[in-house]
Amino acid sequence: MGQFISKSPIVGQGTRHHVQFSVGEEGPPSTSEQRDSRIELRRSSFYSTIDLLPQLEHYASTLPHQQARSRPSLEVLRKAFDVTCEISATDAGSEEAQGSEEKAPARFGWVVGVMVRCMLNIWGVILFLRLSWITSQAGILLTWLIILISVTVTSVTALSISAIATNGRVISGGAYFMISRTLGPEIGGPIGVVFSFANALACALNTVGFAEVARDLMQEFGVVMVDSINDVRIVGVITVTVLLLISLAGMEWESKVILSLNNFSSFLISLFVFFSQTQILFFLQAQGIFGYRTEIFLENLTPNWRGNEANFFQMFAIFFPSAIGILSGANISGDLKDPATAIPKGTLMAIFWTTISYLMISVTVASCVVRDASGNMTDILTGNLTDGCVGLGCKMGWNFTDCIQQKNCEYGLANNSKVLGQVSGFYYLITAGVFAASLSSALGFLVSAPKVFQCLCKDNLYPYIGFFAKGYGKNDEPLRAYVLCYIIAVAFILIAELNTIAALISNFFLCSYSLINFSCFHASITNSPGWRPSFHYYSKWTALFGAVISVVLMFLFTWWAALITFCIIFFLFGYINYNKPKVNWGSSVQAGTYNMALSYSVSLTGVEDHVKNFRPQCLVLTGPPNQRPALVDFVGSFTKHISLMICGDIIMEPERQTRPQDATDQLVKWMNKRKVRSFYTPFTAESLRTGARYLMQASGLGKLKPNTLVLGFKSNWRESSPESIEDYINTIYDTFDANFCLCILRMMDGLDISDQFDCEVNQGFELDESAENYDHQSTDRESADDVSDNSNSDQIKTVFQNTQGKKSIDVYWIADDGGLTLLVPYLITRRKHWRNCKIRVFIVGDELNMDEGRNEMMALLKRFRLHFSDVIVMTDSEKRPQAKNMTRFVDSVAPFRLHDEQQTGVTDQELRQREPWKISDKEFEAFKQKSERKVRLNEIIRRNSQHTALVLVSLPVPHSDCPSALYMAWLDTLTCGLHCPAVLIRGNQQNVLTFYCQ
Repeated sequence: MGQFISKSPIVGQGTRHHVQFSVGEEGPPSTSEQRDSRIELRRSSFYSTIDLLPQLEHYASTLPHQQARSRPSLEVLRKAFDVTCEISATDAGSEEAQGSEEKAPARFGWVVGVMVRCMLNIWGVILFLRLSWITSQAGILLTWLIILISVTVTSVTALSISAIATNGRVISGGAYFMISRTLGPEIGGPIGVVFSFANALACALNTVGFAEVARDLMQEFGVVMVDSINDVRIVGVITVTVLLLISLAGMEWESKVILSLNNFSSFLISLFVFFSQTQILFFLQAQGIFGYRTEIFLENLTPNWRGNEANFFQMFAIFFPSAIGILSGANISGDLKDPATAIPKGTLMAIFWTTISYLMISVTVASCVVRDASGNMTDILTGNLTDGCVGLGCKMGWNFTDCIQQKNCEYGLANNSKVLGQVSGFYYLITAGVFAASLSSALGFLVSAPKVFQCLCKDNLYPYIGFFAKGYGKNDEPLRAYVLCYIIAVAFILIAELNTIAALISNFFLCSYSLINFSCFHASITNSPGWRPSFHYYSKWTALFGAVISVVLMFLFTWWAALITFCIIFFLFGYINYNKPKVNWGSSVQAGTYNMALSYSVSLTGVEDHVKNFRPQCLVLTGPPNQRPALVDFVGSFTKHISLMICGDIIMEPERQTRPQDATDQLVKWMNKRKVRSFYTPFTAESLRTGARYLMQASGLGKLKPNTLVLGFKSNWRESSPESIEDYINTIYDTFDANFCLCILRMMDGLDISDQFDCEVNQGFELDESAENYDHQSTDRESADDVSDNSNSDQIKTVFQNTQGKKSIDVYWIADDGGLTLLVPYLITRRKHWRNCKIRVFIVGDELNMDEGRNEMMALLKRFRLHFSDVIVMTDSEKRPQAKNMTRFVDSVAPFRLHDEQQTGVTDQELRQREPWKISDKEFEAFKQKSERKVRLNEIIRRNSQHTALVLVSLPVPHSDCPSALYMAWLDTLTCGLHCPAVLIRGNQQNVLTFYCQ
């Protein structure tokens, strides 16, 4: 392989290394030398000194803290045989100094960063404050069912998260980043907002749980600040403020706090799991705690619903926030050493251990505590007197009948949220464990929400949120987003109602889980080559099941909250879908769109053509579309959302050399900005005719091929070269030879607006206006980017974008071409700008049979269901044209006349060889009658359609022996003198309209 040779052994300040790769010498430097050097060497391959070996740096342009490098282009590989790479020694030294000064950001492994964090958030306030109450209501069996269903949803979601997270590098943003890069910004944006909001609510939930325990503890010591509700609010606001300060201290210190809290809470939880009956004290029995008893276990096995709204799904909704911690590790994916390994391993292990703990805690506490107890020491039974005693306590020697009947028991599994602390025998230590678990969970969510929101803000999908994207410090901490999350959390802490907040959180997180699972499912079924997750233990069908069950649970829990959640999602989705942000993430939606387009295109090839399904699929020779917006808008007015449109740009060889590399991309952006639904196809050719002929043969795909060629009228034909006219007319000949329909648009002021951009005109599409209307064009063509970014000058409004009101569209159906002349104006009137226009049809007839001809045409149009307003019979079309108009026509073709009969001494053959494009006197006389008819028809058109919105005239089919200049003069004569757009149109003599059903 190649060897690195330094031509400068002594490097002084400001000098540069000249690096050359040589194939013929010994191998590359050793690994240790490469590791010690701060200068990265680029090794050449076996084929060439500049054809590089595969290297990670060529694919790492999207990774954080990586400098993008590029491999040599094909042009460089073809033209160059050697390369000299210069690397600045000064820059390398400064980079080394800078790298030594900066400290590497804190990164976490799968245990600390994912598993511990997830377990802490799962072991939250629901475990300590609501699990015993849920067990008393639902019973052990249904509580286990609730836990197992929750675990099923979270496990399936964890598998989907693992698959998505291992399909490439995951940076900061967690669930939002994974969903948005998988499903695209339309779905990712709404989830980013909802998920950030849900994390802020989860912080409020755990803080309120902490505040409730703190309030109860203060009340035991007789400390009351205001009242029970306001005390929760005061303690909660103070607590979340302290947590904010801890978060602002940075990830390293925050992780140490979480670790210490985790160890403390895990130890305390173990105290009552291995609880012994010998620890039972007399006063604990008065509170309903009797140790492990079979009777208590059997009694608490079945549900005992209390309250009007108590049911299975209400308990499920209150419990489910305990399962929302599975995304805690993924939310800080940017701070993990290896997210692809840490997220699946840590998340699944956290789910496993927390599931075991929840199952054991629920059955343990329900095996030793009765549902109702008074806490009164005098309620003990003396002797065996159990007459009138109600409840399971009677069998244990206690009479809790009074409080059970009066429903004012303060103790027991159904009434006391502090049961777990009392069961342990170390109440205040368990209380401290509740503090640790709730605070660590609140702290985790307080860190997660700003991270997700910061990533959303950096993507700039929504307005006015970029302010929160700014990060500070080596870890890019979103301090502004921290403050926003703090404000949201405080707002919900002021509600001071744990169950209300839990119901809202359940819907938001279930919505997130549903979309995560759907992302995995959608990415799997699209069969995109880019979907290659390292984690293989997932299934697209289990992901789909997880998505569906999450949506079902949303509506079963709280239907109104589910509706609100989906309304927010749809609103945010609609905003992004309407504004089309300029992002390209290679999402599965793009892959799915490709699959659908490919599948439908292939299936369409097996469908036979039918006249009822005919659509004018247009190949429009626009040149650069931004130079002929009127031509683009005209075709778009009857093809948008209806049929195919391809803008063809025939590029001549000289122009190809000066064409900017980004011209195609910028012209496509111009069409998208103009909301034109069209493809853009540049094609290099020697002439207009050659390029058009090849485009008509090669453009399109299967049945999605153009059947109609659309041209701009060559208004400057009198000043053009004979070869240019021949090229233009031969293009028309080739169109009919290819069995294409043809449309030629003529605007009053021409089509080309390139002079307004001061850019060089595509030689395949000469100027459409008179030469005197233009200044000399610049020889250096501006880049397409410059053209498209000059404020709004690139989006010039044309007549086809204006509302036409109640004007008329006049159709001169001179020849039966199959109905295209009628179909195009009908399609145009389906657009809102042309909807109120009347369509008038002009036909040729004689005065004697005028009424009969008109009625026949009206009957035909009625059968076609076109609903045109009027039919006018032209009875004077056979009259001779006025002398002045005929003289004008003769003068227009005079420069192209051969005048062979007036020249002596020269044979006709010699004149033909010298100027073959000119019109001989014999040819002029042979076509004189046809020329007079064209002039006469123009007189009728100008008389009837001077102020209409649009004129369509049947295009005369050129004869093979008709001179090009004469035919060009006919086209000019038919459409001259009008103050509105004129279209010369001709079908391919095949029916495009029918009045039959089959």
